[in-house]
Amino acid sequence: MLLVMGILASVLISAAEIFALHKHQSAGSRIYAVVKNGFLTTLFTIAIFKYLFRFEHFLVTDGYKVWHFLLFFVLALLVGGALLLLRTLKDKYLICGSEHTKKSKGAAALKIVALILIIAGFLCVFATIWAKGEYGDLPADQILITYFSPTTGSDMVDYSNVLEGPMFLTLFFSTLCGLFLFGKFPVCCRSKEKPVTLFPRWAHRTLAILLTLTVFAGGLGYGVYRFKIMAVYNAYFEKSSMIDDHYVDPRDANLQFPQRKRNLIHIYLESMENSYMSKDLGGYMDVNLIPELTAIAQEGYSFSHLDHQFGGPQAAVGTTWSVASMVNMTTGLPMKAPTEPNAYGSEGNFLPGAYSLGEILAEQGYEQTLMFGADADFGGLTYYFKSHGDFKIMDHKYAQKNGLIPPTYSVWWGFEDDKLFEFAKDELTRLSETGKPFNFIMETADTHRPDGYLSKNAPTPHENQYANVVAYSSAEVEKFVRWIQAQPFYENTTVVITGDHLSMESNFFHFYKFDPAYHRSQYNVILNPYPGVASRDKEILFNRQYANFDMFPTILSSMGVTFDGSRLGIGTDLFSGDQTLFEEYGFEYANEELEKKSDFYNNHILKDAD
Repeated sequence: MLLVMGILASVLISAAEIFALHKHQSAGSRIYAVVKNGFLTTLFTIAIFKYLFRFEHFLVTDGYKVWHFLLFFVLALLVGGALLLLRTLKDKYLICGSEHTKKSKGAAALKIVALILIIAGFLCVFATIWAKGEYGDLPADQILITYFSPTTGSDMVDYSNVLEGPMFLTLFFSTLCGLFLFGKFPVCCRSKEKPVTLFPRWAHRTLAILLTLTVFAGGLGYGVYRFKIMAVYNAYFEKSSMIDDHYVDPRDANLQFPQRKRNLIHIYLESMENSYMSKDLGGYMDVNLIPELTAIAQEGYSFSHLDHQFGGPQAAVGTTWSVASMVNMTTGLPMKAPTEPNAYGSEGNFLPGAYSLGEILAEQGYEQTLMFGADADFGGLTYYFKSHGDFKIMDHKYAQKNGLIPPTYSVWWGFEDDKLFEFAKDELTRLSETGKPFNFIMETADTHRPDGYLSKNAPTPHENQYANVVAYSSAEVEKFVRWIQAQPFYENTTVVITGDHLSMESNFFHFYKFDPAYHRSQYNVILNPYPGVASRDKEILFNRQYANFDMFPTILSSMGVTFDGSRLGIGTDLFSGDQTLFEEYGFEYANEELEKKSDFYNNHILKDAD
């Protein structure tokens, strides 16, 4: 609607411009004047509306009132009028050099190339600033994998934020540079005597070259530095045998289940960190935001990088977003940059060479369910869990089709966690009555960025919304866990609770002034492991250097499953006390090697070698 108001104002200004300046020109010249005037008027008006008057959105205007649109219309008239006045003064007092110089197709082509380079430079700068502000240290591997993965079910607000943020800024500043590049120079003063040159052609050309090189080289360099683009180069061109040398195929590991197979419940908590705890516990807060989850972690087995405080895994390559986390903890592998465009994005093509926890349990007769409040198609998770264990998938689409929610119901990423926990109770009850061992996986979503989803039932004791969302999630997860513990099936059930990755809610960390040197870590705990595992010395929990993929053999071990050695995939059973890859080689070196191209991964994991 704002854009319509801008166009309407532009039409009025254009009519005045044609009458004042172009009434004797051709129809083509008039049309060009209208289009140019409309574009510039709308662009500059949006900039004033957004950055001077602080109206965040110009595409998503659902919450705007009538006066907002009237204000935009008035601003557009003022901006268009100012541009018309400037053009009138220019035509009256200045002479443009192109009126006296021969036009060159080669020069025009060079200007177009220069503008393309400038656009690329500004896009690198503004996209990097936006992504770092929105997501924190977003790694290059995640960008590549997300690009090649399905985005069905994603939050459309993110797309409008991209258009209204970095894309608009790129367009705005590129337009300013374009006006300079394609401007009619040199400019001379009109007078009865010989015109006085104000801006010679050589100066224009020199500044144009300097502007182009500065914006392009500076923008590209900034993007490469901040996004660690060298990681992309390493992923495709630098080879490492780290995965090749240490991968243990679960098919060949002699997996042995206990006589009474143990149920598994794995709860992935969106963006749940130990940093939300108080400082005395290993967190960063003055007041513990998650006392309930802290109590649960104290009851179970929580692996930490710290000495007798709560901590978690290292943020390793291929582990730092939701889809990757699930892949890590069910295959013992990082999620590496794809070698083909459809990797992760089509049926039967999501790590077809991997042998996952879901496949292992399916072969053992487990009933398996995956539950999301969002759309499981996002990131290709439907492909993954269907091809690796044939899970029953209960997501937003399922809930709509099966009457759990109204057909048009959509909140946050699908439906909120309050409903998720209730649906999970019903499904766990059903699973427990099948007579089969079961594997139930679920993921919360209310603590996702931006700002989280604040339930209408949530108290708000904290100044920051995200802090209230996190605190409410902690309380609700505890209620759900206590319900599980009260069920008859709990006696033979292992419960794993993990934060899926570090939070990307950068506003929260700015609000509480987090020290960049503080080591943030994912929440993790294993409750009610197999008796033989539960008797082990708890000292193995502390001072551990590990990654999400180490949870794969650790989870199987917690279910009483034994296997040759202590490694599955490239993960190490943390209950074994044996060294992980990061403990053996050091995090920095091992992670750099995992970042590089692996022929084994490309040929045997990303593809089905058979």
